[in-house]
Amino acid sequence: PQHNPRRRGESTVAPSLSLPLSLPVTETRSSASMALDSMAAEEVVQLINDEDRHVAQVVASLRSTIAKVATEMAKRIAQGGRVFYVGAGTSGRLGVLDASEIPPTFSAPSMWFQGLIAGGDQALRNAVEGAEDNREQGKLDLLAKELTDLDVVVGIAASGTTPYVHGALQATKEALPGSHTVLIACNPLVETDYPYIDTFLTAVVGPEILTGSTRMKAGTATKLILNQLSTVAMIVSGKTYGNLMVDLRVSNQKLRRRAIRILQLVLGDMDDDEAVQLLEQAGGQVKVAIAMRLTGVAATKEEAEAVLRSHHGRLGHIVARSAAGETAT
Repeated sequence: PQHNPRRRGESTVAPSLSLPLSLPVTETRSSASMALDSMAAEEVVQLINDEDRHVAQVVASLRSTIAKVATEMAKRIAQGGRVFYVGAGTSGRLGVLDASEIPPTFSAPSMWFQGLIAGGDQALRNAVEGAEDNREQGKLDLLAKELTDLDVVVGIAASGTTPYVHGALQATKEALPGSHTVLIACNPLVETDYPYIDTFLTAVVGPEILTGSTRMKAGTATKLILNQLSTVAMIVSGKTYGNLMVDLRVSNQKLRRRAIRILQLVLGDMDDDEAVQLLEQAGGQVKVAIAMRLTGVAATKEEAEAVLRSHHGRLGHIVARSAAGETAT
């Protein structure tokens, strides 16, 4: 792919890759799997694992750009912006999946991360013929979200050229020049052909062992990138303390037990009954419960929430002040 110094993206192409320019990498045949139908099951599994190891290396090479995009997401969310994932087929499903996991993992508003898939929600379970080819619908679906200049739109397209995705990206940039647009793709792209995209995350992981089945390596690369973008954005936003999920939403027994363990880890010597009582007083919010205890023996839920707001939700600041013998205010 051509290098465009005005862009912040990176492209990594699989080693020893040679193909006609007219044929996307994702549609080429892998020399390692030509006899796929005659291989033993364990051989196929081994081949898939070998190929997936390469996927991780390719995604790792994009770490600088992934970090920049995640930081941009966090900055814009703090100012009232949102993140939209837009895709079709496997790409769309992965975007919806990542967005749907942010609220329970980080107690984040569902509006922060939203997934749009070509063909609508029914396409999550069943293919909607022709939906990905409708560029105009991509535009309409996204603009219906009443975008602002603070929003980030992440197009997801293994091919890099899905019309539905590009319709959404182009409409965003034309309507709102201050918005930030990103494209995740698994084919080399001439970046200058897409002036409405601010950042490219191009992970060229090579041909699939099952030709054209981008739910495999391309899908794995996409999920790795999405996981990193959203998780890093939430960490940067102060949604964790160390490596603890202190902003989780207690919605089932497993998460309730996790919440109790986190309280005991952060606050020290505390039995289960005491942790349960504190968690209930905090309305099931782990971070608030910790802030209540560190703010003062008689601190209320409302007082702890006010302290957290004053520290921009960063529990580490409150823990540090408490450890220094200061009262968090």
